Amino acid sequence: MQHDQFETLVKALCELDSVPQVLDALKANEDTEIAEAAASLTGQFKMAEIEGEQRIYHVSFEENDQGEQEEYAEWIMNVGDDVIKFVAWFFFDMFDVKAKDVYQAAGRTYQQPKRK
Repeated sequence: MQHDQFETLVKALCELDSVPQVLDALKANEDTEIAEAAASLTGQFKMAEIEGEQRIYHVSFEENDQGEQEEYAEWIMNVGDDVIKFVAWFFFDMFDVKAKDVYQAAGRTYQQPKRK
């Protein structure tokens, strides 16, 4: 995918309102690599209320050293956060594109998360 096509896609995705809408748009993308990567994530997201926040997690299963399936949950964003967080996570997780580069493609400034 050319850089200008990537920018157009990221900007279009950032216009959407929710993670399911972004995931559907990615699954419908004409770039088969992107569409297949998005389709592979279907059903892998869960919401949980933690510390009064509705959090969206990516849940996956991996085999541990003992050969047993272990569940892993990665906090992606909160419900109501800007979808660019999900877009940046998707392109980093699936294609190793840095969050800073995704934000730049969207014409936004990336802020490094503060450490607690």
